[in-house]
Amino acid sequence: MGALWQDIRYGYRMLWKNPGFTLVAIIALALGIGANSAIFSVVNAILLKPLPYKDPQQLVIINHNYPKLNLRATVSAPGYVYYRDHAQSFSDVAATAGWSANLTGGGGEPERLQGMQVTTNLFPMLGAQPARGRAFTAQESQPGNHRVVVLSDALWQRRFGSDPAIVNQTVTLNGESYTVVGIMPPSFQYAREMGQMIDLYSPIAFTPEQLSNDNAGLEYLTVMARLKPGVSIPQAQAELNTIADQLRQVFDTGDSSVWGLTLRSYNELVIGEIRPALFILLAAVAFVLLIACANVANLLLARAAVRQKEIAIRAAMGASRMRIVRQLLTESTLLSVAGGVLGLLLAVWGVDLLLKVNGNKLPRAHEIGLDVNVLLFTLGVSLLTGIFFGLAPAFQTSKTDLHETLKEGGRSGTGTAHRGLRNLLVVAEMALTVVLLVGAGLLVRSFLRLEQVNPGFQPQNILAMQLSLPANKYPEAKQRDAFYQQMLAEVGSLPGVKSVGGVSVLPMGAGGNSRTFTIEGREAPEGQQSPHGDSWAATSDYFKTMSIPLVKGRYFTEGDTAASPNVVIIDEELARKFFPNEEPVGRRITYDDPTSPDAKWREIVGVVGHVKSRGLEGETRPQFYFPYHQVTQAAMYLVVQTQAEPASMAGSVRGAIQKVDKDLPVFRVTTMERLVAESLAQRRFATFLLGVFASVALVLAVVGLYGVMSYSVTQRTREIGLRMALGASARDVLKMVVGQGMMLVVIGLGIGLVASFLLTRVMSSILFDISATDPLTFILISLLLVTVAFLASYIPARRAMRVDPMTALRYE
Repeated sequence: MGALWQDIRYGYRMLWKNPGFTLVAIIALALGIGANSAIFSVVNAILLKPLPYKDPQQLVIINHNYPKLNLRATVSAPGYVYYRDHAQSFSDVAATAGWSANLTGGGGEPERLQGMQVTTNLFPMLGAQPARGRAFTAQESQPGNHRVVVLSDALWQRRFGSDPAIVNQTVTLNGESYTVVGIMPPSFQYAREMGQMIDLYSPIAFTPEQLSNDNAGLEYLTVMARLKPGVSIPQAQAELNTIADQLRQVFDTGDSSVWGLTLRSYNELVIGEIRPALFILLAAVAFVLLIACANVANLLLARAAVRQKEIAIRAAMGASRMRIVRQLLTESTLLSVAGGVLGLLLAVWGVDLLLKVNGNKLPRAHEIGLDVNVLLFTLGVSLLTGIFFGLAPAFQTSKTDLHETLKEGGRSGTGTAHRGLRNLLVVAEMALTVVLLVGAGLLVRSFLRLEQVNPGFQPQNILAMQLSLPANKYPEAKQRDAFYQQMLAEVGSLPGVKSVGGVSVLPMGAGGNSRTFTIEGREAPEGQQSPHGDSWAATSDYFKTMSIPLVKGRYFTEGDTAASPNVVIIDEELARKFFPNEEPVGRRITYDDPTSPDAKWREIVGVVGHVKSRGLEGETRPQFYFPYHQVTQAAMYLVVQTQAEPASMAGSVRGAIQKVDKDLPVFRVTTMERLVAESLAQRRFATFLLGVFASVALVLAVVGLYGVMSYSVTQRTREIGLRMALGASARDVLKMVVGQGMMLVVIGLGIGLVASFLLTRVMSSILFDISATDPLTFILISLLLVTVAFLASYIPARRAMRVDPMTALRYE
């Protein structure tokens, strides 16, 4: 232990005596280690940490599945009850449903709260208990007893000032009184791992009508189950397949390709599609660290030339080779630990930057941070890095020729071996940098192509916000219709407003309500799925406001009322898919049983452009629109086309709405440009980070090449002087030095291109409209690297051209 402490003290003194070398090495290592710690903190939170529930690995989600439609749906109320009562693979089955509430009264401004209706067994199944008060009782799941709520800790603090007396008090939600029975602890934030902020919970109270088999197609419940101990997901899936077979017989849909049940881990649902991007980023930062290690190893080799005499003296005085290696490894470990400390500080800043860049759209974003796991990871990486980059230089430096080194004026010793190892490290740096640059280039080009995708509307100068009318204040359809007509008129009369409309669901959101329909005169063959699409309710000026083009027919008018014939507008995708080579305008469709005398048939009066409703990537389902006057809804999105910056109009629009109803909260205020940008958040996150890491790698690689060439010029001063004395021109020296550098670059580039061709194939799943082996990207990256590397070689070569032969020869 005493010898180790002596090595540490001596290593510290040696590093302190060379502050320039030490600072450069620590910064290079800090960049590599900091990048690894920052990305690992994301990987740790999303992929490695268990979800904050009891035995989270047992939690699964049950979905209805429609293979022919490529659609995974939620579950109906009778379906939930059947699975709860009949599936033997689960110890418990719970359900949740979306719910929102307008909070009024209590002396505060009206506020829209994001709630969730839950079955009373959800909290016990998750292993959660309220911090104050109690959870729901079984009696509160009955209609008439369900007007109770449990508050989230965040809402309790924000709205009620952390007042414990709120328990057992009433609050007004959607115009009705609800009793607060409990407050959840701060650690319980169910669904936040998927980006949902739940303010309060209320029990689901199923009515006999909701549980009727007639409502088996009304799918609105998210069903979570807990596997029994020892039961695997495949085993539970096999049982669900049997249950689905039974239900298909009940509903006369025996073909399993029409409908089925699927099971997946809740953890996998949370992670979503981000796993490949995280693994690619983790590999990228590992490459950056390797490049940093190669750089520092080169610095150590350069420094070894200065320390040859010191090492030789220590060996001559009896120090063994392993003793010298241990000393040198101690110094490299001190460097790496210092780089790790600085890297940890960079990681703290980097994690905040990651969350800001991605708009907190990452799953489990609120859990991302530097915890014990990240600290241990950083410590481990720092120690391993110190050994990794220090090992080769230490063994190379310890091979000292005492006779040559201790001779007066001796300068060789290990120069040739050092030069070969330094060149090898530069080649490795170049190869790794090429892989990173190609990967970043592919993502950048993919992102640029995605940004050019037409969303089907013009997002510029569009302000959007959501309203929801309480049922007790607006129970009748005509009351809701009258409110929205008056509200649209008030907003439309504001200065700076060009057009205003309303729609049930905004594009770039969750899509529309999925519905099947029947085309008049073209009933679907038995056993086959009926035509299917996403539906919206829209006001007459919605299409004009959003600049959704009319392909044929007409838009809705104010004459399309509840008293007029039922009409519908379809999009060009639905027309292409279900009306090929025929005129859709004038045809009729229904969403009811076409054989029923009460079926409501709707005439197609127009065809509009297809809207990318679920994001710019991939295909979205065919779409159709109902006139709002014929399908009135409580919740609507208001879209306002403005002459000025849309966000600046938010206050005026809010004021116009409150003129109509002062107690109605306005929420989810945003712009369509922002929504489009947010739909690309995860792709922008991966592209930005890989671009940053590739840039850092390029800088480190170029600095490494520059260092090698500068050191080479210094070591070969006598040779260059001799060549020039024998008649070599400055141009010859320039060609020799640059040629040496470019030879290293070409070798590294060749290896890197081959590696890129093989490795970038794993990126195929996250690329859009571009091949993983895109030739243009490979060519552009090669030209970039060659150009920058040429400059890194040219600068030392210029210095070599100015060598004075007489001075160089006299010095030697």
